[in-house]
Amino acid sequence: MASQQPKRKKRTLLYVLIGVFVLLIAAAVYKAKQKPKGEEVTVEKVEKRTIKETVSASGKIFPETEVKISSDVSGEIIALYVKEGDSVTAGQILAKIRPDEYQSALEQGQASVGTARSQREISSSNAQGSSAQIEQLKADRQRVLAQLDVARSTHQRNEKLYKDGVISASEFETSQSNLKSAESAVAGSEASLRSAESNYSSAKAGIQASEFGINSANARLKELRTSLQKTIVTAPVSGIISKLNVEKGERVVGTLQMAGTEMMRVANLRSMEVQVEVSENDILKVSLNDEVDIEVDAYLGRKFKGRVSEIANSASNVISGSATLNTDQVTNFVIKIRMDPASYADLLTDGRRYPFRPGMSASVDVFTHTAEGLTVPIISVTARDDKKEEDTKNKKEEDEKPASAEASASKKDKDLIKEIVFVMSGDTVGIREVKTGIQDNDYIEIVSGLQEGEMVVTGPYSAIARKLKGGSQIKIVDKNKGDATDKKSGVKVEID
Repeated sequence: MASQQPKRKKRTLLYVLIGVFVLLIAAAVYKAKQKPKGEEVTVEKVEKRTIKETVSASGKIFPETEVKISSDVSGEIIALYVKEGDSVTAGQILAKIRPDEYQSALEQGQASVGTARSQREISSSNAQGSSAQIEQLKADRQRVLAQLDVARSTHQRNEKLYKDGVISASEFETSQSNLKSAESAVAGSEASLRSAESNYSSAKAGIQASEFGINSANARLKELRTSLQKTIVTAPVSGIISKLNVEKGERVVGTLQMAGTEMMRVANLRSMEVQVEVSENDILKVSLNDEVDIEVDAYLGRKFKGRVSEIANSASNVISGSATLNTDQVTNFVIKIRMDPASYADLLTDGRRYPFRPGMSASVDVFTHTAEGLTVPIISVTARDDKKEEDTKNKKEEDEKPASAEASASKKDKDLIKEIVFVMSGDTVGIREVKTGIQDNDYIEIVSGLQEGEMVVTGPYSAIARKLKGGSQIKIVDKNKGDATDKKSGVKVEID
């Protein structure tokens, strides 16, 4: 009897445990049956909001006006009067280049001008002598022409007298000889006159050549004088020395020979701009004077204001008129944003004149469009492809479709892809096709398809994208339970 009693206790305990287990299973089954059926979702009302479409980009801060200063002449820097950060005014002397070579060249140029003027004086003197000689030869020519006329008339008279036997043969021959001498004298006078006129023309040409020589020497002298003046480097504009690349004693290459050495930069730090690169997909949305929010890494948690002041017409990867034809390369366009001084006026305190420095990193949000209307969370809108049924139904037809029909088929496929939202109706949802407008980081504009106050499904993403269909049962849960937001992508994902 004593040995059977422990056995009974063990058997009784086993029965109790089995009973408890059966009760637990029954309770779980009952609870499961009582649990409402349907997909767990979150919902939100369709409301009117103001949406600002933005284009985001990052870049650097630069002065709106920054002048690179290089020396026009080459040589050694013998004096440097500024350092980085100094304020300068237009015309202020910044540095001096050793002028010895240019002073020597200037003296040579002055000597060349004097030589050219001396040559002009010599040519002018020769011209005057030739002119006087011409006048004398012209007088001699008139005299010998008169003598020729006398000799010719005397010979004609003696010829008649000789025929009449009045004069002897010797007298006739003398008259004939005098006529020939007079003719020779005239010919010699003509030759001398032509020679003198030729000398005069040569002297005048020499004067003209001397004038050209003087002009050339004067031009060269002016150039050398300018080069000597350019050994003194002055500020072309007023501003701040934002960058200094040289030291006293260094040699610089002048821009007259090649690109030249950049000595320093003068910038107007009172007027700053942000330069950013925008992708080709967004550049057409940006317009001049668009409002911009600017965040500078040096001022965390602070937003500054600005406006788009310039939009590049060519992509930033276009170099020397030719673009890289590699389609894998990202194509960006540079836009410039002028910062509003009123947005950082409070920073100009404690002697700080310039709160921003060239090269600071900044990110911007360009507000390209603004709309006021009905909105829903971006996650609520999904795309459903109605062409899947068409593809299954017409699979054989697509295999036999001619190449000429590809374009129209592609357009038809696009028309079959529709934007929809799931609208709550009791404990079920219905599909509503919508037309969307612009969007910001959280909400999207609904142009048509919804009315204010309707409840739309806002999550989880897996339910909206794949699980829900028209007429599906739903169960509304707290927005903070059952889903979360991926901060990087802005897409709500289901939490397991």
